[in-house]
Amino acid sequence: MTSDTYAEFKDAVNMTAAELSKWLETDESQKVGQKSAGGGESVGHDSGRKIIQILHTKKADLKEADEEHMRKVIGYVHRHLAQRPSGDVKDTKWRYSLMNWGHDPLKK
Repeated sequence: MTSDTYAEFKDAVNMTAAELSKWLETDESQKVGQKSAGGGESVGHDSGRKIIQILHTKKADLKEADEEHMRKVIGYVHRHLAQRPSGDVKDTKWRYSLMNWGHDPLKK
């Protein structure tokens, strides 16, 4: 685990495990994102569950697969933030999708 990846992940994911867990239970969370090949859960929703698991794991206990997912999250959040739509984003699919990935753009 590189400390850079860990620090960037902590910057990208600004929601707590509890906030993310509560969010993933909402209808809004489940309605956005690209569905997997099976058509069930979206990629972002699945990612959110993995993020919660990572947030509950001590840094020293994180595995290579966790670090891979952390890098995926960092990339997604950075790319998605660069595509911010104009105007109020409070009730947008753009924000909801980011929140599935652990980042609430409206959170201070």
